[in-house]
Amino acid sequence: MKTPSKFLPLFFALILFLFLSIPLLNTDFSLSTAIKIICRRTYKPSHGLATTSNQRDRNIDHSSSISRAISLNISECFPAVLPSNAITGTDCCPYKPSFSKLIDFKDFASPNATLRVRKPFHLLDEEYIAKFEKGIALMKALPDDDPRSFIQQAKVHCAYCNGAYHFYYPFQETEFDVHSSWFFFPFHRWYIYFFERILGNLIGDPDFALPFWNWDSIEAMQMPSCFTNPNSSLFHQLRNQKHLPPHVIDLNYAVGNIDVPSHQQVLYNLVTMYKQMVLASTTELFMGSPFRLGDNPRPGIGSVEAAPHNTVHTWVGGADTPNHEDMGTFYTAARDPIFYGHHSNLDRMWAIWKTLGEGRKEYNDQDWLDSEFFFYDENANFVRVKVRDCIDNKKLGYVYQDVDLAWLRTPPTSRKSKLLRQKKKAQVLSSKPRKLPLVLDSITSVIVKRPKKLRSREEKEEEEEVLVIEGIEFGSDKYVKFDVHVDDDEERLSNPDETEFVGSFVHLYHGHGHNISTSFKVGLSKVLENLEAEEDDDVLVTLVPRMGKGEVTLGNIKIEFMPR
Repeated sequence: MKTPSKFLPLFFALILFLFLSIPLLNTDFSLSTAIKIICRRTYKPSHGLATTSNQRDRNIDHSSSISRAISLNISECFPAVLPSNAITGTDCCPYKPSFSKLIDFKDFASPNATLRVRKPFHLLDEEYIAKFEKGIALMKALPDDDPRSFIQQAKVHCAYCNGAYHFYYPFQETEFDVHSSWFFFPFHRWYIYFFERILGNLIGDPDFALPFWNWDSIEAMQMPSCFTNPNSSLFHQLRNQKHLPPHVIDLNYAVGNIDVPSHQQVLYNLVTMYKQMVLASTTELFMGSPFRLGDNPRPGIGSVEAAPHNTVHTWVGGADTPNHEDMGTFYTAARDPIFYGHHSNLDRMWAIWKTLGEGRKEYNDQDWLDSEFFFYDENANFVRVKVRDCIDNKKLGYVYQDVDLAWLRTPPTSRKSKLLRQKKKAQVLSSKPRKLPLVLDSITSVIVKRPKKLRSREEKEEEEEVLVIEGIEFGSDKYVKFDVHVDDDEERLSNPDETEFVGSFVHLYHGHGHNISTSFKVGLSKVLENLEAEEDDDVLVTLVPRMGKGEVTLGNIKIEFMPR
């Protein structure tokens, strides 16, 4: 029989010490939390303590048996990291949690349960809209210190998105943000799930389902009219007054965009949806890049999070507020009731994406599946949830009403000849090329070598060819947007409905005082096929700054193959 490790008694002594010390601390704490802290101490990255700088080690070994799932220290809530010209204070801390009353989520729908059906706003009758209005009014009428109140629910979003929550030791200086990583979809699914349950409880209808703003549908590409009634609880003053109905939404919006005729904007929107949903065929392209404990925050944004998520936020947000508050920046976004209809449709995009073929599925990674968030339910219970428990929306008791997906039938097209594209590429090759890293202060074209060409059908089915722009650095208080084109003509850049326009990187106003370093990835396999460029040795990448011109540095651009 083996002798127990000499460190085992010390391990349990440390746990006992922390447990006995709990009454001396001015906070709620549990034994499980104490054990987590001990376990976190066993993980020591080679670079020492993580900081909020962009110098964190991104190459920590993922094969360790120690979990690197996210579990935040929400017993401490810090002032939120806001823009320097924020219109509110920095207190985003939700109602103080009580770990002694913590429960783990178990309220799954039974296999035979009748599922709630989330419906689009433009197809709702007046009775259902009245229910929604009543629920929002009742939430707004709750005391500010009620965790179910509208302002407390808005603070939850601010806290998780603007650095009010940090990690346990040794990462206690790291500010958490659910955006620009694989946590975007699961966090927001849980967030609006509990919001929906609170609404249903307040109006006495447990079958109430949160409607969605169907901005991807031709019939619903404008702000739902129920949000524009000044006498409604859904009305919100801080919105762009130029974008009220019947103005057609721009799903690839940037401040300063020139309006185009409505029929053309509808086409642009449909093709944008095709690109963001169909062409983002791998898990990482759609859901965002992995973010484990000790990694650099905001590692990479997913397709739909960039647009239409970020772009719709800005399109709705006020034109006269410094950071396009409320919807145009995350610390105030959830103060506008339209936020929840917007995110209901984004959650619907997750459900639809899995049905589009090519073996699409979520991450099967324990660090993702075991990551945790905390919310209050309709009875003000403090609930811990895991990512793994929200993957199937039917287990949470709801589905979405089926509506026509016109964008599935609207792929991009190319209006330039192959000969013209090759001529433009040759001109760039013969000129003095821009060297990386570079400051994106003007339209910039670079030649990027392909690791391999003429791949077989089987190779394409196994791996997506991906354009990777890494080392994207800018101040966290900057509004940044740049468009990415492939094999295009700088003198006549393609429109959003054309193949050469492959995507946009979008970052909303955030905090201040530090830099962000992130990446952006776009699928190329079908793009190159449609451009008849599969035999080419390289691609011409053109970057077009729309917002934040001269304030963004790009570290490197390359092509790699990403498993499906």
